[in-house]
Amino acid sequence: MKNYWSAGWTLLGAFGLGMLAFGCSNPADDVTEAKVSEVEEKESSGSESESEDAEESAEGVWYTFSGESSTIGFTGSKVTGSHDGGFEKFTGKIMIADGSPVSNAENHVEIDMDSTWSDSDRLTGHLKNADFFNVPEFPTSKFELSSIEEKAGPKGATHEVSGKLTLHGVTKAITFPALIEAKEDQATLKAEFFINRFDFDIKYPGKQDDLIREEVVIRLDIVANPESAA
Repeated sequence: MKNYWSAGWTLLGAFGLGMLAFGCSNPADDVTEAKVSEVEEKESSGSESESEDAEESAEGVWYTFSGESSTIGFTGSKVTGSHDGGFEKFTGKIMIADGSPVSNAENHVEIDMDSTWSDSDRLTGHLKNADFFNVPEFPTSKFELSSIEEKAGPKGATHEVSGKLTLHGVTKAITFPALIEAKEDQATLKAEFFINRFDFDIKYPGKQDDLIREEVVIRLDIVANPESAA
């Protein structure tokens, strides 16, 4: 009888562990990893580069967006589950010329980190403190777009977007696929990729029996409207 009960508990334990593993898979498993690297500082060519920017600006139109019509969200996970979140306040602009985005030095997105939200009020407070985003010390995050290249990618992506992401006081070069559509009255960008939070010195491990994963899924749904001819 003893052996019977022992075998039964062993089977139940194995079943329970299997269900735990099945129910808590990594949300990043089916998402493209962004290319993240150190920023390479390049010497500017002075008046020549300024002239090229001016020429691009003369031909393009600025499209602007904010948290009122667009979303920047994320999903983080740990052994026992995952949480969704994002940022309520952010602003950005991108130049469009002849129906395509232009690689202009002033294309950017700026995020108010105090507007961080999540599906748990307790977690939201934790994300803002020194364990994660450290909002009092780093109140703003910024993405400065350096290039947009037409390139087919996963899940219908049409472009490859590259730039500098400053998060938690750390600046890295980042490249990710995106679906971009530009029309006369509106431009949209949709993207889903993951980054490693350790690359940005966000290394809070979580509880010993419920460790937080390094991968964080980022989701962008940007809707921009023309501001004026630049």
